[in-house]
Amino acid sequence: MAETRRVGSVAYATRDQNYFAKRGLIRHANVWHLWALGVGAVISGHFSGWNGGLLQGGWGGMFIATVIIGIMYLGLTFAIAEMSPALPHTGAAYSFARTAMGPWGGFLTGLAENVEYVLTPAVIVFFIGSYLTGIFETPDSFQPVWWVLAYIAFVGLNVWGVALSFRVTLIVTLLALACLLVFWVSAIPNMDFSRWALNIGEGGVELPDGNGPFLPNGIMGVFFALPFAVWLFLAIEQLPLAAEESMDPKRDMPRGIIAGFLTLVVSALAILTLNPSVMGIGSFALGSSGEPLLDGFRAIYGDGIAKGLALVAVLGLIASFHTIIFAQGRQIFSLSRAGYFPTFLSVTHDTRKTPHVAMVAGALLGLVVIMAVWFLAGEENRGSVIGFTLLNMAVFGAMLSYIMQGISFILLRQNQPNMDRPFRNPFGNPGAALTVIIAAVTIYFQVTGDAAYRAGILGVAIWFAVFIAYFAVVGRHKLILSPEEEFALEHKA
Repeated sequence: MAETRRVGSVAYATRDQNYFAKRGLIRHANVWHLWALGVGAVISGHFSGWNGGLLQGGWGGMFIATVIIGIMYLGLTFAIAEMSPALPHTGAAYSFARTAMGPWGGFLTGLAENVEYVLTPAVIVFFIGSYLTGIFETPDSFQPVWWVLAYIAFVGLNVWGVALSFRVTLIVTLLALACLLVFWVSAIPNMDFSRWALNIGEGGVELPDGNGPFLPNGIMGVFFALPFAVWLFLAIEQLPLAAEESMDPKRDMPRGIIAGFLTLVVSALAILTLNPSVMGIGSFALGSSGEPLLDGFRAIYGDGIAKGLALVAVLGLIASFHTIIFAQGRQIFSLSRAGYFPTFLSVTHDTRKTPHVAMVAGALLGLVVIMAVWFLAGEENRGSVIGFTLLNMAVFGAMLSYIMQGISFILLRQNQPNMDRPFRNPFGNPGAALTVIIAAVTIYFQVTGDAAYRAGILGVAIWFAVFIAYFAVVGRHKLILSPEEEFALEHKA
């Protein structure tokens, strides 16, 4: 008979070894797999999504916003590089916050990440469907079929086995980076920065002759561009979710995430500088484009090979979709294994040892959300609701989790000074504090920005209310002594 152990406001049900045997994972990933997991999750944001910030702040505003967001992710990345090998569990952000702030802190942090990892692939699959609709000339009503097929294909790849999943991650990430590299090389002889990148004037109007101001909308344009700059780095933080599938997480996790961040810095600065500078496009047109990289290729090579180029551009979306499906499954798996979510969600495949139930459940939830929007929002509003409202919900969830992770880092440094730390963050508490401050400022300008953004935040509030009610009434009385929970109790301040 299972025993119950009460600790503060929660209760733990002890489970035998058979419980964890049904929830086993396999170690396979090396440092290059981890690097690809981090870069691949983000790379679609370099193909599209970031460019909306050009209309908010002009090229200069978007550049400064990118630097500010880059500083936020620098602090976050190095904080995670310290925490993840010290707490090498699949729970990642939830695990960090659980040890630092207790069960409620861990649950709320995990819930914020859950919003991000369920909704981000739903938004990406919409863009994949849009590209495929144009390539194969299918009717717009066929879009949901593309979504279902994409989810089946990439959930299936992730379920098939961790070795295949990491191999596909590495291949598609390298292909996506190769696509970007071809664009950068092609763009350099076809760019005129002053004429095209600086063709936005005060109030967001187009300047036909370019040579406009660096900050056409002043300093406020920088702040309103912040949420768009996030897309150049969003989801790099998912890498620690592979901790229990890493061959040597204490050594490879810091190397993988830091190398991934540096790769993204180079790519972000290159795409931000070159894409708006290509002759014939410019920041003004690019700011409202749904396919900025493809527009750049078209301007350089002409419309004749547009379909072929569109297939190439889909690579970036596929890389992020595949890797975030991986993260989604592990994130739901870890919260379920510990009892925060229903425990059946954490059962792994008998032979392949992949969290197939969690991945299928996350995929179904994402599909339900995007299908509901598609059929209820109306034909004229579908694109904006999915492309802005759902996207903003994902960013809002991410910012909340960054705040919690930054606070967790500071608390762990303060309350657990003797914890074994294979890697020490050279930026320390000031770096983590900057992450918290910039994430909070980004949230403020999301709240005060477009009405579509505020609708997204309301959606997140409803999401939180439902799951918090479940945890308060049911979940907190049925927690399990998972690796994350045992570690937190052993290191209780």
